[in-house]
Amino acid sequence: MSGESPREVPLPVDGLAGEGLEAEEAEWAAVAPRRIDTEQWTRFESHMEEIFTAFGMPVRTPSTADTPRRFLQALFDATSGYEGDEKLVTAFPTECRGGPDCRISQVVEGPIPFFALCEHHSLPFFGTAYVGYIAHEHILGLSKLTRLVRLFTRRFTVQERIGQQLADSLESILAPHGIAVHLEAVHLCTQMRGVRERESRTRTTYWRGTYDSDAQLRGEFFTLCRGRS
Repeated sequence: MSGESPREVPLPVDGLAGEGLEAEEAEWAAVAPRRIDTEQWTRFESHMEEIFTAFGMPVRTPSTADTPRRFLQALFDATSGYEGDEKLVTAFPTECRGGPDCRISQVVEGPIPFFALCEHHSLPFFGTAYVGYIAHEHILGLSKLTRLVRLFTRRFTVQERIGQQLADSLESILAPHGIAVHLEAVHLCTQMRGVRERESRTRTTYWRGTYDSDAQLRGEFFTLCRGRS
């Protein structure tokens, strides 16, 4: 991926990589800006003021008078992944010169930091993602891998789902020979409440294609991940 920049091209409309675009059903391809009108915001702020007051916060002090609005705005910003990302629907021709069956070296991007909200308790979990793939006919711009991680982490979600969504989306976008996803995160729902486990981290991995069948390739992927952590 060095030298002259490849020409950006639309994803093909034939085969796996184009099916989601044609049907406009692929979650990674959906762009749907959220609309909340003034009346709704006012009502939501009133509800939050009532809740904060019931929980003990003095909500009309100089420091907290605007807290309900700020809280809702922060929550809205933290869940921007529901709106999609129109810049994810392009790919580049592979750098391999041997035809569609020629495999180039694995591409590994990370650590990609992320923040998400657990859908069970609406508390944050945060960590890093590593994404790897073996290209087939297309490669994805490196910034697109970060965009894809942010698309699925800026939501109410669970870590297990994020990994599946990343792997499924890359498979749909690129139809590569293999996909690897590794996530490592700290969950405040286990640290602030419940078992109050202060030191634990949750690690999840997902394999597709060549990575699933080649243990040596998986080992190389983890070596690259450790080298970048």
